[in-house]
Amino acid sequence: MPRKKKPSRFVLSGLIFEQIRGRLATPFAFLVGLHVIGTIGYLIIGGEQTTPLDALYMTFITIATIGYGEIVDLSQSPVGRGFTMVLAFAGIANMGYVMSVVTAFIVAGDINLEFRRRKMMRDIEDMEGHYVVCGIGRVGTNVANELLITERPFIIVDSDHEKIKAFLEKNPDLPHVHGDASEDDILLAAGVLRAAGVFAITGDDSKNLVITLTVKQLTPAARVVARCHEINYMEKMKKVGADAIVSPDFTGGMRIASSMIRPQVVSFLDEMLRTDDRLRVEEVHVAPSHAGTKIGDLALRSHDYVVIAVRDGDKWRFNPDINFVLRNGNTLVVVATPEGRQALEQTLS
Repeated sequence: MPRKKKPSRFVLSGLIFEQIRGRLATPFAFLVGLHVIGTIGYLIIGGEQTTPLDALYMTFITIATIGYGEIVDLSQSPVGRGFTMVLAFAGIANMGYVMSVVTAFIVAGDINLEFRRRKMMRDIEDMEGHYVVCGIGRVGTNVANELLITERPFIIVDSDHEKIKAFLEKNPDLPHVHGDASEDDILLAAGVLRAAGVFAITGDDSKNLVITLTVKQLTPAARVVARCHEINYMEKMKKVGADAIVSPDFTGGMRIASSMIRPQVVSFLDEMLRTDDRLRVEEVHVAPSHAGTKIGDLALRSHDYVVIAVRDGDKWRFNPDINFVLRNGNTLVVVATPEGRQALEQTLS
């Protein structure tokens, strides 16, 4: 199901600031009014020898309860002392209200963020069959966006808090874990034992190697796709259990060559892999309950998907006819929307 976007920490901070500003507008105006009234009052009480600056200063130290001394002589003026008492009381009450509003919003904001953090951790504990994206840099962001578009649940993990915040700016409140993905505790916090797969795609080959090894030690069944730049690391990653290794340099070279010699194919694949219309080349596994069933008996026709091939062991059966018999372990390759993929998964489950 599509994720409902919730306000990020930064959006919430902005809302809290707007609420504080709204609540403080009246007391701030009252404070300014007190200074105006106090300045005029002390000018009248102090007589000709009192300057506007003296009157304003007297008002300020009275309201702020600093008490440096009476700039305006009130020793012979009962009215002046009464005026000062009233001004001080009003100022203290106003400042007390301001402090209480600010404190309340700070505490409420911290409580709200802690509540949301705990709720997110509970949501992570309930996730199953999700993907763990280790590294949310440039490559990780593209991987995460693809998972978002195709509506697959995932959790991002990164030791760089700024990278997580940058991603959450556009994708608020997605499940995330801040920490080193090569550590057991961090991967366990991301629900790796219940995950369908892990992307080890940080910018450091050695860290991707350790992440792959750690994941395979914790849950050998999880599929691991690792990113690798250095050729000498590829064999090591295979040895520690990486199910697939992707070299951006090699893939980029193939993409450049293909754009020259087979531009229409590349254009088609771009539609499948790079657009946001959610149409993708997907794979759907055949459950044992459908072994022995003819593909024609399943009536696999829909506007949301098209079956283009079947992976049968080590062989490919392109455009299988209606008499093709499905076997346990077969995988259908289809062009489908997320809804089409989900419908086909239910049919073949």
